[in-house]
Amino acid sequence: MHILVTNDDGITAPGLLALAQAMQPLGKVSVFAPDHNWSASGHVKTLHRPLRVKETRLADGTPALTTDGAPSDCVALAVLGIVEPLDLVVSGINPNANLGHDVTYSGTVTAAMEAAIWGIPGLAFSVETPEDHQGAVDYSTTAAVARRVAEQVIAQPHPRDLLLNVNVPYLPESELKGYRITRMGLRIYRDALVRREDPRGRPYYWIGGDAPTGVPDEGTDIGALANGYVSITPLGLDLTAHGMQAAIRNWDWPKA
Repeated sequence: MHILVTNDDGITAPGLLALAQAMQPLGKVSVFAPDHNWSASGHVKTLHRPLRVKETRLADGTPALTTDGAPSDCVALAVLGIVEPLDLVVSGINPNANLGHDVTYSGTVTAAMEAAIWGIPGLAFSVETPEDHQGAVDYSTTAAVARRVAEQVIAQPHPRDLLLNVNVPYLPESELKGYRITRMGLRIYRDALVRREDPRGRPYYWIGGDAPTGVPDEGTDIGALANGYVSITPLGLDLTAHGMQAAIRNWDWPKA
């Protein structure tokens, strides 16, 4: 069993180290992550410039590779031959939850998605650290959850393009209510445009605003976390809105 560990927070992120350590009892582990933070980068494939790859080590001495590319580049480079053939890709641990439509923005999730595109199971792990949390993030519970989820994926039959988005409450492992298989919930974004001026009077902009919230409906990832459960959401690569096809066919299209 050869497991690739990656993330979107960069090679020095403590969540990456925690995830790599959690995977080590399960097989051979290769670590390949970006050389800087790519949070909210979405699904990126770098085609118009060369990618540099360097050898490095994690804080515990574990050998690792890093690149100036995106999280999904790390997976693509690994699959294309930078490392030996892979059986599983795990991404994280992200210090904030990736819920609802966050999956389209998240480098953590899209790194796992890149694995699924190549026919390799991809697992994304995030912990819902409280917004007002001070000090270092405790990744121990999420690392334990990641190992349990990976063990199940290794042991159970599954499709080659399996893609799981796993979110964990910020609780001691003993206080978790359990595991729930969920659907994507409704994320509510509260972005705001912030306009400022540089010293020469020229405008520049930030996308600011308050942190997103969500609707904690039963059966959703948001609802599971709100009730103290680990949320495991299977995601599909087919984004077709099948339910809309019939209605759109009836629009006034030009005749051939």
